[in-house]
Amino acid sequence: MIPLWVILALLTAFAVSSMDACVKRFFSHLSVYEMMGYPLFYSLPLFAAAFPFIAIPELDSTFWWCWFLSIPLNGVGFLLYNRAIQISPLSLTVPYLAFTPAFMIITGYLILGEVPSLQGLLGILVVCAGGYTLNIDPRRWSLLSPLKAVFSETGSWIMLLVSFIFSFGAVVGKLAILHSSPTFFVLFFFGSFNLLFILLTRAAGLIRVRGFFEYPLKGLVAGGLYFAHMFFHSWAISLVQASYMISVKRMSVVFGVIYGKFVFKEENIVFRFSGAVLMVIGTLLITLQGM
Repeated sequence: MIPLWVILALLTAFAVSSMDACVKRFFSHLSVYEMMGYPLFYSLPLFAAAFPFIAIPELDSTFWWCWFLSIPLNGVGFLLYNRAIQISPLSLTVPYLAFTPAFMIITGYLILGEVPSLQGLLGILVVCAGGYTLNIDPRRWSLLSPLKAVFSETGSWIMLLVSFIFSFGAVVGKLAILHSSPTFFVLFFFGSFNLLFILLTRAAGLIRVRGFFEYPLKGLVAGGLYFAHMFFHSWAISLVQASYMISVKRMSVVFGVIYGKFVFKEENIVFRFSGAVLMVIGTLLITLQGM
């Protein structure tokens, strides 16, 4: 029988990839701030409705410092994330999120003093091999062409930068969870993050709140998928060790490539799918090291 946490982690992965496809399909013609704002705006009522049903732990200064640092880290990361999927194929952008655990080996060592194992280092090599395979184009292939393709495809190198930013955000978020609880942190942080993003971008004149009512049904779908991502994530991570849950959640990069094929008719899907699978395997090796 499949454990409940595996089902929830897979639902998390499916929600992430579905939201990416939804936002790219329906909102990529907008500014990146409005594109990002749609799921945040429409998920706010859901976060508000869920919050009274969770236990509020005792919060110390470490938690609040982590919350304070996580807001700009995730703000910049999500903006660049949306920009990447806005301008480049899903199958050449979302798989690069698999580099986050690889970068976390560095940030985890610097911030938490975590030392990688040989298995973790092997995982990095497998993730890099996946990134190489992802960019193979059989029509004009040379040994170095996949490496050059990473930097010639703007969305790819932007998503690599996002992975590096999220590696800091994930480590800081882990510290915040250690000083609160998984469910509380996920719902409280992203609920407050959504609200702050809407208020600050509106104050800066970057979005029009009235503009979010131009596509209400599409906004409800995007917001529902965003909330489902956070809801399933917090539920799954409360049932099992975080490393196990995150490793299964990384299946989202494979789902993203599948969406790229069937929704956006993207090319070279065999190589991109193979690269995404290698990245998931590398992520498994990294996140499950020492288990």
